[in-house]
Amino acid sequence: MRRVTYSMNTSLDGCVVDPSGGIDWSDPDPEVFRHFIDELRQTGVHLLGRRLYETMLYWETADQDASLGAAELEWAALWKALPKVVFSRTLTAVAGTNTRLASGTLAEEIEHWRAEPGDGDIALGGATLAAEAAESGLIDEYRATVHPVLVGGGTFFFPHHGRRVRLELVENRTFASGVVLLRHRVRR
Repeated sequence: MRRVTYSMNTSLDGCVVDPSGGIDWSDPDPEVFRHFIDELRQTGVHLLGRRLYETMLYWETADQDASLGAAELEWAALWKALPKVVFSRTLTAVAGTNTRLASGTLAEEIEHWRAEPGDGDIALGGATLAAEAAESGLIDEYRATVHPVLVGGGTFFFPHHGRRVRLELVENRTFASGVVLLRHRVRR
């Protein structure tokens, strides 16, 4: 069965965006970016919230940017080929290759994708969407890419619902830049 993974950049104080909504503190170095490319190769579908969808629209036309290197072009090609489902209360249509609005609830979409043949993970992106999935016990693995910066507030990586979730460390990796990858599987 396909795993549901939640993977985002986070500051050391646990935020995915800073108080002004910025993410410039999480720009990955080449080694970290290569990790993200490898992670994307293991993904079968990406479920995202509206704000992350709007941020990721850049990658739909990034291949037209002559200043991009081989790694960024590789990411753009993988992203465009990947099926994407956007959850939004405000959008009535979405743009992008292989992208559609969710037709059901988050639980229904996850159930649908788990039933589909294939090995790729069901990736969740966006803290609000992940909080909904976590509250319903739908996340199998948390992947935090922790950057060595304190941003002082913003939107938190981990949902705070007063619910305890026991985790098992699957992988930890420190990159030369000081960024640390932490992968934890939910203990069932």
